[in-house]
Amino acid sequence: MSTMLEVTDLGHTYPGKDGPHTAIDALGFTVAAGELVCVVGPSGCGKSTLLRTIAGLVTPSRGRVSLHGTPVDGVPADLAVVFQDYSRSLFPWLSVQKNVEFPLRSLPRAERAARAAEALTSVGLEGAGRKYPWQLSGGMQQRVAIARALAYRPALLLMDEPFASVDAQTRFELEDLLLRVRREQDTTVLLVTHDIDESVYLADRVLVLSKSPATVVAQLPVELGAERDQITTRASDEFVELRAKVAGLLQGTPAPAAEPATR
Repeated sequence: MSTMLEVTDLGHTYPGKDGPHTAIDALGFTVAAGELVCVVGPSGCGKSTLLRTIAGLVTPSRGRVSLHGTPVDGVPADLAVVFQDYSRSLFPWLSVQKNVEFPLRSLPRAERAARAAEALTSVGLEGAGRKYPWQLSGGMQQRVAIARALAYRPALLLMDEPFASVDAQTRFELEDLLLRVRREQDTTVLLVTHDIDESVYLADRVLVLSKSPATVVAQLPVELGAERDQITTRASDEFVELRAKVAGLLQGTPAPAAEPATR
C-alpha cells in the first residue's frame, strides 16, 4: 500500500504564563492509503494537538507533516475532520441536507444534492435531509457530521474523539457504522480516542503515545479480521490480549511484541 500520511520528527511548543509547554515531541509515523489507525494516550498528552497539526490548523514548532508526499502548509484540500462535539460542528439553522452540502459549495447544485443524499444514505439517514439538527438525537447528529465528511470525499479522514459524547449503545452503533463505511469506500482514517477498547475494536494499527510531551512508544498491529462485531470480537482472546497490552503501555509496562515507533 502507498503511504498516505507521513509524520516526521513532529513537535509543538505552546507559550504560556509559566513558560513554554511542549505538547508533542519527536513524533514519527506513517499511515498507508486505506488504513484505519487509532491513536491512544494518557489524558492531556497532546493527542488533539497532533490532530490539529496534521489538519493544518496548527503550525508545528518543528518537524513535518506530509500528505501524498507533499508537506502540509495550511489546511489540505482533500482532508476532512469529524470533531467530538457534534452540537457545535453542525449549523442549527440549516437543514440536515444543507449541513452535509455545506463543504461542497463550489460544486453545481445538482451534484451537491446528489453527493449529500448518497452520504446520508451511507450513514442510515436517508429521508432525514429536510429535518434540522435540533430535531435529531445526539447519535443521529454525529451521523450527519460523518456524512458531511464523507460527502466531501476526503483522501484522509481525521476523527477527534468522535463518539465520546454519545451513550454506550449509540457509540457501538457508530463504531460499526465507521467500519462499514470505511470498508465500502476504502477510506483512510486516523482516529484519536482515549478509549482503549474502541481503539482495538476499530483499528488496523494502534499508536500508543506517552505522557506529555507525547512521543510514540509503540505501534501495535491489530489482526482481528475485517469482519468484526461488538460481542464476539470483544470476547476473543486476541482482543483481550491486545487490550491488556495497550493498557500496560499506557501505564508504563513494556509490550514485548510492540513494533518500532516508525514504519
